[in-house]
Amino acid sequence: MTNQAFILLCMVVFAVVGTCHGGSLRKGYYKDTCPDAEEIIKKATGKHVANDPTLPARFLRMHFHDCFVRGCDGSVLLNSTTNNTAEKDAIPNLTLAGFDVIDDIKAEVEKKCPNVVSCADVLALATRDAVSFKFQTPLWEVLTGRRDGRISRISEALANIPSPLSNFTALVRIFTSKGLNVHDLVVLSGGHTIGVGHCNTFSNRLYNFTGRSDQDPSLNPTYASFLKTQCKNLSDNTTFVPMDPGSALTFDNNYYVTVKQNKGLFQSDAALLTNKGSRKIVDELLDSKKFFTEFAQAMKRMGAIGVVTGNEGEIRKKCFVVN
Repeated sequence: MTNQAFILLCMVVFAVVGTCHGGSLRKGYYKDTCPDAEEIIKKATGKHVANDPTLPARFLRMHFHDCFVRGCDGSVLLNSTTNNTAEKDAIPNLTLAGFDVIDDIKAEVEKKCPNVVSCADVLALATRDAVSFKFQTPLWEVLTGRRDGRISRISEALANIPSPLSNFTALVRIFTSKGLNVHDLVVLSGGHTIGVGHCNTFSNRLYNFTGRSDQDPSLNPTYASFLKTQCKNLSDNTTFVPMDPGSALTFDNNYYVTVKQNKGLFQSDAALLTNKGSRKIVDELLDSKKFFTEFAQAMKRMGAIGVVTGNEGEIRKKCFVVN
């Protein structure tokens, strides 16, 4: 396909679903301009993960939130300014963490190759390397060549990041708008096998599910009782619990076991059992080998959402501010 044909196709796809996958991303994009880039990022990421085992979950969530707003362009990394409130300050992103680590990793790359490697690529690679750290082998391939976006708006984060309160229909709508499908939705939800959830993102399921001071009947009663010992009321926005009980630091397919037991923490987790097709995919992903294979493919697709490539955007010197 010629470049002109691809651009035309992207215009058509973007008009329909609001995104275009692929662009000019490719394996080894920096092999001539910064051949050590990926190794520098891997080593710097490993150093940080060795000291903080919560980073894989934090980076995975940050990368997801970046890609779902304006595509994977590093816009989630930008700070707000006097004239603009950025994505970073939207409610769904207030619990993101690890920005300082991404800045540090970027600084290591800048020492060797100034103004070459984008923050968007640093985030994509660091996410892969952080999650892969315990395995000592890359869990998925990351194509590179992303450039950094210059725009970051709080309103777009609120409109595009899936809510933990979402039902199946709402989840499918948002994923479809990014060029992803139900299979991607179920597979990428498996990222909840690591990390934590804050009480205020699910406590309505414990105390006020339908506005009548009731409990979500689809939530495992024993698990609900445990959660109530951790989250004492609806207003608690500081306490957090593991999303995958007993496995919050282990990247595996145990998430699907918990979902099948009606122990999915969020409404969006429970929603995967409300559709016949997604239930079938949940069952398939109980096979560990299949999960790792499918997750690798889904992350590659997600990492290509709406990428800025070529001469568009910029290469930021510091990830939190436009040049």
